[in-house]
Amino acid sequence: MDSLPLLADHPYASFLDQVEKPARYAGGEVGSVVKDWASVEARVCLAFPDVYDIGMSHLGFKILYKLLNDDPRTLAERCYAPWVDMEAQLVKRGLPLVSLESARPLRDFDVVGFSLQFELTYSNILTMLHLGGVPLRAADRGEDDPIVIAGGPTATHPEPIAPFLDAIVIGDGEEKATEVALTWTRLKREGVPRRERLVAIARLGAVYVPSLYATRRDPDTGFEVVDRPLVSGIPFPVERALVDLNRYPFPDESPAGGPEAIFDRMSIEIARGCTEGCRFCQAGMIYRPVRERDPEQIVDTVMRAVKKSGQDEVSLTALSTADVSCISPLIKKVTERLTAERISLGVSSLRAYGLEPDLLDELKRVRATGLTFAPEAGTQRMRDVVNKNVTEEQLLETAERVFSRGWGKMKLYFMIGLPTETDEDVRGIVETGARAAGAGRKAAGRGKPVDVTVSVSTHVPKPHTPFQWAAMDTLSEVARKQQLLRDTVRPYRAVTLKTHEAHASVLEGVFARGDRPLADVLERAWRSGARFDSWDDQLKLSVWEEAFAHAGVDRAKYLGTLPVTARLPWDHIDVGLEEGFLAREYRKALQNRLSPPCGKVAGTFVHHTNLEDARADERRLVCYDCGVACDMTQMREERLTFLDRLGAHKRSLPLVTGAIAAAPPEAAAPPEAAAAPEAAAPPEAAAGAAGEPARAGDAAPSRPEEAPGAAGGAPRAAGDAPRAARVPQGRGGFRYRFRFEKTGPVALLGHLDVVRELPRVLRRVGAPMTYTAGFHPKPDMTFSPALSLGVISLDEYVDLRLERDLDPAALEALVASMTAASPRGLVFRAAVKLGPEDPSVSKLIAGARYAIAFARSAIGGDAEATLAARCSAALSAASLPIRREIERLAKMVDVRQYLVRAEVGGPEVLSALARAGLAGDLVALDVEVDIRGSGAVKSSEVAAVIAGEPGGAPGAITPPPHRAVRLELFGRAAPAGSAAGERLSLLDLERARRVKAAPERAAPASLAADAG
Repeated sequence: MDSLPLLADHPYASFLDQVEKPARYAGGEVGSVVKDWASVEARVCLAFPDVYDIGMSHLGFKILYKLLNDDPRTLAERCYAPWVDMEAQLVKRGLPLVSLESARPLRDFDVVGFSLQFELTYSNILTMLHLGGVPLRAADRGEDDPIVIAGGPTATHPEPIAPFLDAIVIGDGEEKATEVALTWTRLKREGVPRRERLVAIARLGAVYVPSLYATRRDPDTGFEVVDRPLVSGIPFPVERALVDLNRYPFPDESPAGGPEAIFDRMSIEIARGCTEGCRFCQAGMIYRPVRERDPEQIVDTVMRAVKKSGQDEVSLTALSTADVSCISPLIKKVTERLTAERISLGVSSLRAYGLEPDLLDELKRVRATGLTFAPEAGTQRMRDVVNKNVTEEQLLETAERVFSRGWGKMKLYFMIGLPTETDEDVRGIVETGARAAGAGRKAAGRGKPVDVTVSVSTHVPKPHTPFQWAAMDTLSEVARKQQLLRDTVRPYRAVTLKTHEAHASVLEGVFARGDRPLADVLERAWRSGARFDSWDDQLKLSVWEEAFAHAGVDRAKYLGTLPVTARLPWDHIDVGLEEGFLAREYRKALQNRLSPPCGKVAGTFVHHTNLEDARADERRLVCYDCGVACDMTQMREERLTFLDRLGAHKRSLPLVTGAIAAAPPEAAAPPEAAAAPEAAAPPEAAAGAAGEPARAGDAAPSRPEEAPGAAGGAPRAAGDAPRAARVPQGRGGFRYRFRFEKTGPVALLGHLDVVRELPRVLRRVGAPMTYTAGFHPKPDMTFSPALSLGVISLDEYVDLRLERDLDPAALEALVASMTAASPRGLVFRAAVKLGPEDPSVSKLIAGARYAIAFARSAIGGDAEATLAARCSAALSAASLPIRREIERLAKMVDVRQYLVRAEVGGPEVLSALARAGLAGDLVALDVEVDIRGSGAVKSSEVAAVIAGEPGGAPGAITPPPHRAVRLELFGRAAPAGSAAGERLSLLDLERARRVKAAPERAAPASLAADAG
């Protein structure tokens, strides 16, 4: 049942409470940009075909959003795939999918640009087009429909999705995004027909327009391949775009906040491309050559980004961060700047071998807690097959360095199903993990936790890689190998094995090597309910089985061995590799032969970490002729310049080159807990339209749990004289109490999201907080009681500690600046400085006042009289039981025990509703409830027992559609002769100091039952 609209003029306002994470659709985040549509030439919707939580972490999206919005001629807004519950609501109500910034349907934009990160998001693209009011197929779009474009790593093999796209950008998207958008809109204004506009777009270069090319059936494979252009003057093959990264600095500002993203940190791309040449890795092939960002630019970007976003984690990302030429001095320079700010640092794809031994110590200084590495294969033979230039000795050296420095966890990534793999290679995956755990136990010392997680995925042969011709393991073979892994790991208690569902990998393999006829399969599966196919709990295998059968498509032909001489469905896309290079690498793989990393001296695993060694080494850099034009002389000079700029002139410590002897695995080692939770590693998704790094096994730390409450103070030492004043809690600093409001989009955030946001606000305004003691220090904060999602509040409080002593004027200025640095709907109203004797907010809160608003039509008749009678009846009742369910567990709550006052609201309440953003013909209840350490009631429960109708089950009462606003939180002064006690403002410190907390309120109010 719909509630009163929470967001003014938003098409989803009345039902957002009914979907999971409603803030996904509300917008208003810090860093979001809302431009005047009339002021620009081209309007672009950046459409990410997965949920907000994932899309908000995407680097390519951030780059294009900043680039387009910085240009006065263009604007960019965002749209993410609606989760299944939101899609159901939109279909039910006949509403379109809209952008976050201006709530405009996708059909209203000039350009709708999709990010093609992963083949299993294709069904979501169809969902977004359909809900956005854009015809699914390019052939069905009219003159006024937007151009639908796409970019990203899977844009290099786009045929299964091609009939749904007007144009596809190949390679880096920084230059093409603006060029395509402006060309399209200018030609449209001039009256140029749609097809001629598409021809003009194709002639820009690095843009593939599928409708302008003919296809034919290849006799060797049966695949439908692109044969020739249908129009003169358009490229064939289509070559990729390549940009100089330093002409496009990585953005230091992007939308941040909202519901927590999957990888909730400020990620900074430090390089694009990779030197290593792993034969399974598509991103390593299609993003050549390696391009490194200027390290000075990186450091400056990191610090500006931390300031603007307020985030407490930074991740440096690249395909292989350890192979960035100046990575060691760069990490040291960044950690020097971040340590003082209490910002944690993660570094993706960072291996320990070959680096300066103190580098891991630098990471420990900024609270990094878990590290991830990718050996990929379990035996040296298989590592040679995939061209992973890592030896067993180096892996054990990695384990020794990690665990000897206090880490308790290490995660290793492997694959099964690689070409030429044997059962010995499969068992070697677990045995490698066990040997790493053995080396780690020896290095860590007795009793120290050592846990090695071995994560094993299924290899999917990808286009534009040497393995593009290789067969993919069948489902039965994958299942057999996974069971072999489970049998092998059983004796090794320090090794945790994780395997991945293979059905999705098979579907990925089909669409990775697929051709245009698969578009019919995709549309059939989508119309039958295929959504979020990369999510195990959403993948509908029966739907896909039926779609393949209906189209008469045999999946086996896409998954078997392909002839090296055959034309392939992606051969019309030129990613810069010379003809024959991939085939040579494939043949070398079948012969277990390595190719050395390019851009390094033969036999060198990492670059020199200082200028002295780099200048002394005059050996030639390896180039094995992949076809990408690399200037090795320029590359060498650039590296020297970077080291010089970072001040890395001399070696700080001698390099450790000796290998750690292999420690025998102990089969019956005792189970050991990790010292700290490990950060989740991102999926194996490759680079985006602007080159987001792939397979970044981020070593970023897990974020400390952010629960309300302050840490206890240190105990008094024996023999100390008794002190009259209370011992300050936490780590010192100065205590303050802030009053704030949550309206609009922020009312749709969960309590922990708000708790997470406040320290970010303070970082943005440069007001450093003090932290609690312990292994994972947290900002020292205590919040007022949590509210249910969607409950507006005009009176919230938080006690916190800042490092600075602020006078009243400075405090007032801080309050104003905090509002300016907050997401839309978070407004700070006042603050006071607390003394050592002032009780915390959790000790003072005794009750709350709510306005519960109903549409007059929902009550009917004389609404005021009806509600007045209901209030009188409720206050006269001995008990008001209601059924409360929490995580499927039900209990009965007596609302009457907490209900102090209930009456029909007058003009003051209606005025407060208007200030909270609620409008219309409303009638409201004005209620007051107790909040106790033992519990509280929700505003929805009060609305139910007063205005609701009993349901079928005992205590089940459904309230009419309503919206609650917390008007006031207060304490009680409890003067003599008063039954309930005189209400006390939480900012009235003079009176608050005289209040003694009742025993019942000993527990913090913030930990009581939901008081919303």
